[in-house]
Amino acid sequence: MRWLIGILLALFLGLQYRLWWGEGGIRERDRLEAEVAVQQERNQELEMRNRKLADEVDLLKSGVGVEERARRDLGLVGEGEVFYMLLDKPVVEP
Repeated sequence: MRWLIGILLALFLGLQYRLWWGEGGIRERDRLEAEVAVQQERNQELEMRNRKLADEVDLLKSGVGVEERARRDLGLVGEGEVFYMLLDKPVVEP
């Protein structure tokens, strides 16, 4: 009878080890849940970035965004407009 209790105790301890520290155990599950949470946050950031890029593409396709971008990036001046350049620091002549 003692040997049966010893075998059952050893089996119980072996199963506890696998549950807590073995492959597919609780520690691994917790680690994987943390990885999933980090990846979900990253995915949300990328989805927001993709939405912004898609909105910018729509603006450029409509033609409204093209002129705005040309004015901002290339210094486009329309016909009949006057261009003024504002400097941060005043120019001192020698």
